[in-house]
Amino acid sequence: MALDRQTGFCDGEPMGGEPQGTSQDSRPGQTRNGLQALYGEVRGRSMKLAAPLTAEDQCIQTMPDVSPTKWHLAHTSWFFETFILGPFDSGYAVFHPRYNYLFNSYYEAVGPLHERPKRGLLSRPALDDIHAYRRHVDDAMERLIAGATDSVWVKMAPLLGLGLNHEQQHQELMLTDIKHVFSCNPLRPAYMPLKPHGVTAAGGLDWIEFPEGLVELGHRGPAFAFDNEGPRHKAWLNGFRIASRPVTNGEYLSFIDDGGYRKTELWLSDGWKACQVFGWQAPLYWEKDDGEWRLMSLAGLRAVDADEPVCHVSFFEADAFAKWAGKRLPLEGEWETMALECPVEGNFASSGHFHPAPGKDAPGRAIQVFGDVWEWTQSPYTPYPGYRAPDGAVGEYNGKFMSGQMVLRGGSAATPEGHVRPTYRNFFTPPDRWQFSGLRLAEDA
Repeated sequence: MALDRQTGFCDGEPMGGEPQGTSQDSRPGQTRNGLQALYGEVRGRSMKLAAPLTAEDQCIQTMPDVSPTKWHLAHTSWFFETFILGPFDSGYAVFHPRYNYLFNSYYEAVGPLHERPKRGLLSRPALDDIHAYRRHVDDAMERLIAGATDSVWVKMAPLLGLGLNHEQQHQELMLTDIKHVFSCNPLRPAYMPLKPHGVTAAGGLDWIEFPEGLVELGHRGPAFAFDNEGPRHKAWLNGFRIASRPVTNGEYLSFIDDGGYRKTELWLSDGWKACQVFGWQAPLYWEKDDGEWRLMSLAGLRAVDADEPVCHVSFFEADAFAKWAGKRLPLEGEWETMALECPVEGNFASSGHFHPAPGKDAPGRAIQVFGDVWEWTQSPYTPYPGYRAPDGAVGEYNGKFMSGQMVLRGGSAATPEGHVRPTYRNFFTPPDRWQFSGLRLAEDA
């Protein structure tokens, strides 16, 4: 690896003050009209993402972590039906009495649910029925938003914001899941052609230094945030340096060529076991043909571009690469401290590129902090000091998963624009690779 240039700031003017990058529900304002407009925008976006897919594409489940596209379309509708229409609209009639069982994901307080690994067995309800379900829910939601009394609106609006952000999460999952589905098809179909991206070469690698000190972490302000982003709290950080950009495919290829997947000393014990059990030799979706590496993208099979951020690596692979490079993964507090100085902009799903791209060279600045790839940290996904899950079934949204998972930050090329912010905490188990996950290196100062 070329570990050159040092110190710097971020790619953009320092923002300061309140963390920017608030969720989309605050962009038009949390007024009734603003949220009603956003509801239509978000719901319409899900249908647009599904539009390139056939009915056959939308019913396949290739592994337990993957959900069929039509299940995502139904589940996000179930969320609004269950947590908003049911409690706040006394005249609402459920679309189908068994949908609560079929499309509940993991909310045990709501009732029994269909097993996650068996979602791909649901040939019925048909896709047309799912579309009718969405229209039924949308019609009722539009009437409720417009007609709710002020007292009802005050209670309902936060749940509406949560439901919209929840659907945005599933929009990303729709893309990651169909990528896995298409990767298992010998025809290697494309979701859609790769749109051109303006940058074609990776920028130089700088090291941005931060002194030791007491910092404040977590969300603040009135804009939307998930419950796991708070409470805001103080934390001590030792001095550290963090890389100005994510690790590239070319740098990761050097790790592969140097035998990184065969050197036990680089791997955590569970990581080495996973590497052997699953036969890892490269990131997910990489394959070698006539001595050349290719990878599966949402545009189909293509050559590995050395300048793109490496993607679809597990926490175990990210950690092993960091050890090989003589560095480490950042703490999530270090990552957030860096990100607070950067504008929330980048290669998100709205670009239509749907693939990590090289970042524009910006000497001395952090780039690609948001978008392109989710970045693994070395921090376990645990509650912040003083955290308490919300009461009721929505308390199962984040809190129940605070065990055995690692935190990722920043968003990806499949993340809806406006959905993430510096305090956003994503989380997956250490072996997971089907998400758009990469890494950025750090070291002690």
